[in-house]
Amino acid sequence: MSKSVSYKRHRFPPEIIAHAVWLYFRFPLSLRLVEEMLLERGILVSYETVRRWALKFGPAYARRLRRKPPSRRDIGHLDEVVVTISGQKHWLWRAVDQDGYVLDEILQSRRDTKAAKRLLTRLLKKQGCPPRRMITDKLGSYAAAQRQVMPAVEHRSHKGLNNRAENSHLPFRRRERVMQGFRSPRYLQRFVCVFSAVRNLFAPTRSRRSAAATHLHRLNAMAGWEAAANISA
Repeated sequence: MSKSVSYKRHRFPPEIIAHAVWLYFRFPLSLRLVEEMLLERGILVSYETVRRWALKFGPAYARRLRRKPPSRRDIGHLDEVVVTISGQKHWLWRAVDQDGYVLDEILQSRRDTKAAKRLLTRLLKKQGCPPRRMITDKLGSYAAAQRQVMPAVEHRSHKGLNNRAENSHLPFRRRERVMQGFRSPRYLQRFVCVFSAVRNLFAPTRSRRSAAATHLHRLNAMAGWEAAANISA
């Protein structure tokens, strides 16, 4: 875990700051809705302050969240989704594992072999080991990049097999609608890094869970969040 988060020169307690940032990244809420929810609890803070907290503390929290350890048995599902920013098309490239856990994502202005290669290179460096199998849709750029970066990894290219990656775009799309788009590629990249890290922590990895297991998972996730935010329970 990286160095602890500092709240110096902030007049609000760390618990309030961490709660506001959690609301913003965990649920499909606008900044004004977060402001309203805090007001209902007697906390008077503007939505602009919430935005500054999200920008400053969100990445710091995300870096401190515990990641799922990589395994050579993992199956990587890769896909890309188009995002329009200021009238220009960009593509958000995403890699998830067999449980839907987001391994990496990167926003790029291209949808070609060079862009696919950059995603695979980042993924290999971040995970430290290649997956057992790579599953993509029929975009030819994936096959070309895989032959250069991960030639020993089995590659399956079939649209019907890649529902795991395609479904991983749905939470992002819901946030995109609530936020009415993004203002810049840089802001989008910063946002998704925190958004996916928070979702990885709180979203159950399997759909068939008992109520008790789901409750325990959420308790552990909240404890992990409080530890990352450097606050007491």
